[in-house]
Amino acid sequence: MADFDQYRGVRALVTGHTGFKGGWLSLWLARLGAEVTGISQPPSTTPSLFETAGVGQHVHSVFADLRDLNSVAGVWRQAQPDIVFHLAAQPLVRRSYRDPLTTIESNVLGTTHVLETARAERRRLAIVVVTSDKCYENDERARGYCETDRLGGRDVYSASKAMAELVVASYRASFFPAERIDQHGVAVATARAGNVIGGGDWAADRLIPDAVRALARGESVAVRHPSATRPWQHVLDPLAGYLMLGTALLASDSTRALATGAWNFGPEPAATRTVRELIECFLARYGAGTWHEHADGSPPEAHALSLCSDKARRHLGWTPRWSFLETVAATADWYRAWRAGDNMRHWCERQIDAWTGQAVAHSI
Repeated sequence: MADFDQYRGVRALVTGHTGFKGGWLSLWLARLGAEVTGISQPPSTTPSLFETAGVGQHVHSVFADLRDLNSVAGVWRQAQPDIVFHLAAQPLVRRSYRDPLTTIESNVLGTTHVLETARAERRRLAIVVVTSDKCYENDERARGYCETDRLGGRDVYSASKAMAELVVASYRASFFPAERIDQHGVAVATARAGNVIGGGDWAADRLIPDAVRALARGESVAVRHPSATRPWQHVLDPLAGYLMLGTALLASDSTRALATGAWNFGPEPAATRTVRELIECFLARYGAGTWHEHADGSPPEAHALSLCSDKARRHLGWTPRWSFLETVAATADWYRAWRAGDNMRHWCERQIDAWTGQAVAHSI
C-alpha cells in the first residue's frame, strides 16, 4: 500500500493542471493535503476534466504559457514550491505533424524554463519531469524498453520527448549533479509512462475520447490501426508512480540522490493489448456502440511499444495496481456517470480511494 502522508502540507506546483493527467494529479495531491498551485494554459477541450471535476476549486490556478520564462518565474516565486510536477506539454502525436514548431516549443522550451527557474531560485527542491514512453528510439522490439535504452523519435512528438529528456539530463549533469545535492539542493528525475486512459480525457485523435464523442452522436466508432499494440494503463497507476518518486526526491539527501535519473512506469505485460481489444472491451462495459476500421491516411504510428519498469518496482516499491479489465471498467464507468450528469469530482475521488484501497474497486 502506497504511503503518501508526506504530501500533507507540502507546497506542490503542477504544470499542465488543466490537462487530463495534470488534472487528476492535482486532485490527488489536494486530497492528500498538499497546497497545490497549478500553472497552465486554459483547458484546450470542451468539455474538460478541469471543468467537469472542478479542479480549479481545489488548487490555486494560474493560466499562463510555459513558453514564457517570466510567467513561469513569477508563478514560481509566489508558490515557493517544495516539489514541482512538470506535465505541461503538447501531448498528441498527430498534432505534432500539423504543428511541429509548437510541439517542440512546448515540450522542450517549456521543460527548459522549469529547470532554468529552479537554477535561478537556488533552494531545496524536488522536480519530476513527465515525458513519455515514446522518447525511446522504437525498433519494434518484443521486450520492453529500459531507462538506459537509446532515445530517439521518428515523429516530432517522440523526438520532442527525447529532447526534453536530454535537456533534463544536461541540466542535472551541469547544475544539479547527484553527488553534490547537499550543496545545490535540487533533485531532478524524469518519468515515462505508457498509453494512459481514464475518465476525463477529451483530447482529439485519442481512441477513448473519440469513441465517447462518436457514441454521443449515435455513430459507429472509427478506429485507426486496430492491430497495433499498446501498453494500456489507467491514469492513476503512473500518477501513483510519480507520487512515489516525488516522496523519494523529498527525502534525505542520500535517498534523493539515488532517486534522480529516469524512471519507467508501465503496465504489466498482460496489459499490452491491441487497439481492437481495447475498443471492444470498452464498448462492452459502456453498454452501447459499434466500431469499424477507418484508414484515413494518417501518419504512421509505431506498431508495438512496451516498457520495462523493473527499476521502479525494485527501488520505489511501485507496481501497477489495476489490470487491463479493471482499467477499462473504471474508464467506461466514469464516462457513463458523466453522461448521466453525476458529480464527477466525487467520481474522481472515489476512484482515487479505490486505487489506494480505501474503497471498493470497480467490479468486472
